[in-house]
Amino acid sequence: MRSIFILLLVNFCLVFAKVGRKTLVLYDNSDIKATHSIYFKSLADRGFDLTYKSADDASLELIKYGVHVYDNLIIFSPSVEDFGGSIKVSTITEFIDGGGNVLVAADSSIGDPIRELGSECGVEFDEEKTAVIDHHNFDTSDRGSHTKLVIDPKTLIKSENIVGKPKAPVLYKGVGMVLDQENALILGIMKGSPTCYSYFPDDKIDQYPLGVGTSTVLIAGLQARNNARVVFSGSLQMFSDEFLTSGGKHIAEGSKAFAKSGNEDLVNSLSKWVFQEVGVLRTGKVIHHKVGEADAPEAYTILENVHYSIVIEERTESGKWVPYKGDDVQMEFVRIDPFVRLPLKLNPKSGAFELDFILPDVYGVFQFKIDYTRLGYTFLTSATQVSVRPLQHTQYERFIPSAYPYYASAFSMMFGVFVFSIFFLYHGNDKKGKTE
Repeated sequence: MRSIFILLLVNFCLVFAKVGRKTLVLYDNSDIKATHSIYFKSLADRGFDLTYKSADDASLELIKYGVHVYDNLIIFSPSVEDFGGSIKVSTITEFIDGGGNVLVAADSSIGDPIRELGSECGVEFDEEKTAVIDHHNFDTSDRGSHTKLVIDPKTLIKSENIVGKPKAPVLYKGVGMVLDQENALILGIMKGSPTCYSYFPDDKIDQYPLGVGTSTVLIAGLQARNNARVVFSGSLQMFSDEFLTSGGKHIAEGSKAFAKSGNEDLVNSLSKWVFQEVGVLRTGKVIHHKVGEADAPEAYTILENVHYSIVIEERTESGKWVPYKGDDVQMEFVRIDPFVRLPLKLNPKSGAFELDFILPDVYGVFQFKIDYTRLGYTFLTSATQVSVRPLQHTQYERFIPSAYPYYASAFSMMFGVFVFSIFFLYHGNDKKGKTE
């Protein structure tokens, strides 16, 4: 009985440690705890251990003795000029390189550190005091600069893991961004409409804006090659209680008012993705052997029929691992380049992705390779090395149909030599007898 109690206690501690991930929240003003209470409460309810500190606090530590003090970082301090303690922009990038997740929210008062951090991740923020302006897609309550935008949820990136299923329009007010086109890892999660632009709201336009139309990005995301995730939002107000609970109405004639915006659904989905509560995959047991056998051989032979299977699991929001049900997983049989690339099928009984295929007529050192990259999911790689040898001399066919002409020529030559020998021997003896 005592052992069962200890086992249950250990399991409870492991679950709590998994769910209660330590998260550091940096702010400019301590009032943010009240103005953004709904968002922070949703994180706490999901098991996050939130630590609130001022962005210029002298005791700040993100990495200590090479170990991460926190699992996640939330930066709700857009106007900070210098981070306190041992935190610098280079420290945050090192934190990301070590697998940490970061959520950054900015606004028109953006400072240099946030701008520099965005630049390190392939995001360029517009200048301080600029805002995204759209004279065709703003809320009716904004009768001035038209910076309180109403975003159609249909324009969000097509990934439920990242943005969920927001049905109501999203309210946005903040600074604009543009993405580095050479960075293949950066994502435009929410973009502006074709009629928007980023500029100083009270100034006359005398130069080309940084972002115009759909090139203006409102929310950007990054998934690093080590699967660490970063989200940049140009609007801190988008996470506020005001925007999460208020409704609105599009300025367009005939549009219907909405009682509540889609901000709460969107920001909760964003936080679930960036903090890796959803869209996390892992590989399990890999099995390969000849068809009809059970164990993997020391080496395969060319043209053999081989069975390959791999377990791929997805983590649910509750932390439980379940079989992944994707229908686009492929296996590559690679030497230097892929010689075989075929789709895998999920076996409902075993929960593994399986495939039977014939090895190519090429020998060498090969790999069974999985390189799965899908929007909203962690990058998944698996490589299992095997050797493929040529046929042994006892394995070749004795008579090959295509070689029959050569067989015929060889036997005809032998027959010709035999006939010539008989003729030569007997013809010579007859001549000798007549002479005598």
